[in-house]
Amino acid sequence: MSGGGDVAVVGVGIHAFGRHDGVTGLEMGAIAARRALADAGITWQDIDFAAGGSDAAGNADTSVSMLGLTGVPFINVKNGCATGGTALTTAHAMLVSGAAEVALVVGFDKHPRGAFNPLPEEWGIGSWYGETGLMLTTQFFALKIQRYMAEYGISDSTLAKVASKAFANGARNENAWRRTPLSEAEILGARMVNHPLTQYMFCSPGEGAVALVLARGSRVRELARVPVYLRSVAFRTRRFGSFEVFSPSIPIESAPSATSEAAAVAFEEAGIGPGDVDVAQIQDTESGAEVMHLAETGLCEHGEQESLIQSGATELGGRLPINTDGGCLACGEPIGASGLRQVHEVVLQLRGEAGERQVPKECRVGFTQVYGAPGVSACTVLTV
Repeated sequence: MSGGGDVAVVGVGIHAFGRHDGVTGLEMGAIAARRALADAGITWQDIDFAAGGSDAAGNADTSVSMLGLTGVPFINVKNGCATGGTALTTAHAMLVSGAAEVALVVGFDKHPRGAFNPLPEEWGIGSWYGETGLMLTTQFFALKIQRYMAEYGISDSTLAKVASKAFANGARNENAWRRTPLSEAEILGARMVNHPLTQYMFCSPGEGAVALVLARGSRVRELARVPVYLRSVAFRTRRFGSFEVFSPSIPIESAPSATSEAAAVAFEEAGIGPGDVDVAQIQDTESGAEVMHLAETGLCEHGEQESLIQSGATELGGRLPINTDGGCLACGEPIGASGLRQVHEVVLQLRGEAGERQVPKECRVGFTQVYGAPGVSACTVLTV
């Protein structure tokens, strides 16, 4: 994927995350799309191309029945938690190629209550994997962070601080699901799910939608109040040897993660380094994920997270604010929307329009990273 210096996000729209009885996922997606179109000052008829996805709430392209039957090319995407990032990658490629001038990306979901319940057969694994209990993602996340904590000296307190920060930020976000602040002690003292991760260190499947309008070239200048340029989008899958969710075995020799490779490519194509990032959104399916992804993306060194998080550097007023909208922990995870929620938040921060949770320093460079099963990652670099 080549860099797209003249591609910009010119409109953003969101449907609040949480539980919304009586509203379908497709309806949430259409609401977010209309809000993004209004933010860009255009109508659905102005869109040349669309891409979108959902894991459990229907085919995104059928939203044209609500938005309008204009004949627009519309690609459906389904790629685990990286669905939104994949849809964004698709639209970005169409714009960079010149096949479209204005594109809409939408992601939404409406998951049933309770934990995710994936079938191993749908992920290329034998039924034995589920029958032995290994399909429970809480176990994978716990095992991965256990090993990481032992290797790099990460404390339980740091895991709790990640969650406490998320809920503090979520309390300032009118579109977040979990808006009650929780202390580090409350999080550590909550019910243990899979050691060392307690109940409030995990995100929950939820409902919600996000849409973005992208434009290129002269259309950017015509549409954007404050253009936020999408300097790069990079998407990668796992290599043999990386430790990923739904892996039925672990090789002796380790390999870089999909996130490490996607982030490196995103920064290289943008011509911007991790040290230049002012604000970032990192996949935090659980507290340990945010800790590990901070280093995998190059935003810090492995092991540095302990001092970084303990010092408050990743909080709103810190040197490197992370997940300023509350992340997956506070917002919940409607799978199709998560990756786009990250970009939505960075756009607001770079515009200076994030309200109560606005980072109190000038933000010119933003970064996002989304990770999904069975080992896929999409990263973006955005600038004003």
